[in-house]
Amino acid sequence: MSYPILITTSTSLEGYKVTKQLGLVRGITVRSRSILGNMAGGFMTIFGGRNTIYTELCERTREEALQLLIEHAMQIGANAIINMRYDANEVMNGLTEVLAYGTAVVVEKTA
Repeated sequence: MSYPILITTSTSLEGYKVTKQLGLVRGITVRSRSILGNMAGGFMTIFGGRNTIYTELCERTREEALQLLIEHAMQIGANAIINMRYDANEVMNGLTEVLAYGTAVVVEKTA
């Protein structure tokens, strides 16, 4: 997938020089599972293997948090995010918070 800015989990971007650090940026979303999703996901656990119901929910949630992170970074003038990470916590039973965070920076391509 292509994003409008550069993103890395590293502390630097090969081929680029950080010219300005803009600080911490984050994207946070909180999701709950529907009762039907819980029933379908629970049914899939009986047979074992990959649980596509929960996998798709997790992937959509992470992507939403990432998009919010990108929006935050672009709002403050960044063209890259370094040291990007995800974190997830259960707020309460069936309610999960996913946080994408990193350092917003301005980078220039090196010669």
